[in-house]
Amino acid sequence: MSAPAVEPGGRLADRFRLEDRVSESGGATLWKAIDEVLARPVCVLTLSPEFERVAEVVTAARGASRLTDPRLTQVFDAAEEDGQAYVVSEWVTGETLTDMVSSGPMAPERAAALVAEAAEAVAHAHQAGLAHLCLTPDRLIWTAGNTVKLLGLAVDAALCAVESEDAAREDAQGLGRLLYTALTGHWPGEGEVDLPPAPLDDGKICTPRQVTAGVPGFLDAITCRALLQEPRRGLPPLATPADVAEALAEVPRPAPVPVSAIPPALGFRSEAPDDRDQMTAPPRQEISRPPVQPRPPSSGGVAGRVLVTVVILLIIAAVGIGAWTLGQSLGKRETTASPSASASKPPPPKVVAVKPSSATGFDPLGDDLTEHPEIAHLAIDGKASTEWHTLSYQTAEMGGLKEGVGLLLDMGTAIPVSDVVVSLGDRPGASIQLKVGDSPDLKALRTVAKQENVSGTVTLTPEKATTGRYVVIWFTRLPAFDAKFRGTIYEVVVNSPESA
Repeated sequence: MSAPAVEPGGRLADRFRLEDRVSESGGATLWKAIDEVLARPVCVLTLSPEFERVAEVVTAARGASRLTDPRLTQVFDAAEEDGQAYVVSEWVTGETLTDMVSSGPMAPERAAALVAEAAEAVAHAHQAGLAHLCLTPDRLIWTAGNTVKLLGLAVDAALCAVESEDAAREDAQGLGRLLYTALTGHWPGEGEVDLPPAPLDDGKICTPRQVTAGVPGFLDAITCRALLQEPRRGLPPLATPADVAEALAEVPRPAPVPVSAIPPALGFRSEAPDDRDQMTAPPRQEISRPPVQPRPPSSGGVAGRVLVTVVILLIIAAVGIGAWTLGQSLGKRETTASPSASASKPPPPKVVAVKPSSATGFDPLGDDLTEHPEIAHLAIDGKASTEWHTLSYQTAEMGGLKEGVGLLLDMGTAIPVSDVVVSLGDRPGASIQLKVGDSPDLKALRTVAKQENVSGTVTLTPEKATTGRYVVIWFTRLPAFDAKFRGTIYEVVVNSPESA
């Protein structure tokens, strides 16, 4: 029997009619086709007899077909018969992550929700013994039906001959790259992706917070723990997709935004699953996509438009009356207020951040009198991604060995202190004091403010005017860390009156 015709109009398995060739490279061709039995569009990947990894691709597709997670593209058929190998899967329409960040980063909550869905899907695949290994922004889709779809599970890696000795860690890093892209609009991976590359700082990828304002610290930490495989905020790296999914599980997921709500310039894009045009390097994406589909025009009757007009007029009237009433009230207040009283009230003093001349770990009650002095400067370097931390102790009270431990800042000269802003780790349980004095001796330092059971960003404000050369952030209780207890400070900002 002769091999079936692999050309427009050709049919595979007596039911899949090939219609449009989407892309072709290295013996692999992607088609948009029609399932004539079910009358629906499908994606068909055909492999020429010369393609070197036919068996691997078919095997990977058959493995993916057994997964039932709706966030993974469904594989309908995978076969090698009569000299022709092919894979049939669902045809997905929507917007890729590349499309969604082409005009700027996503809102942090939506970025986290999108990648959380992908992480859960990949974690499900790993439970079944399958990995992706080729996660890029073009493989993550927000569909026209307001759902998440992840394309190319297992099949992409087979097409590109990508293997990994630690597939779980590789996919965790891939999810970190997707989260970084969603938060910043930049791609932190290798290969050609239609996005600007992630900026570097001294040869190291800048963190999301360094690239985009408004990224929450905990999302910045989750991204770095996955992408860079480094500990952050006292928490270990995220070494598996399940770890990434668990870290993102606590993020509130906003209501879905319909694709039709995206600005018209972005439009719809048809994305075919399980295709890899670039066969040599997994991160490269050069497959030509189907043309942009126009968004259906909005509809509404005359009665609806009249009702909207009436509502708008009523709102305008209400706003006008409210503004007039507020103006009258303000006018009365201005008339009765005493000019001399308002003039005598001085404006609040302006404050400026004063850069410490040095920082060191402060352990006056310990054996060696120091506490990680070699990394103390990281708490005043202006970078939210670096940290100073205490030693790890057996209990929150430092194992009963001492009453406290802290970070000592030398301001260079005595300054008035308005307040001190301290960025701690996310885990609650820290109790801290602000000590100020003109000598680095513990007995000469005065406790001027304190807070208990805190985490995140904390502002310590003295109850009365305070001046001193030395400023100490003093831990009297430590939060939990890896079955022990440890205090962490990411950044300290000392504020002083502007005239100081």
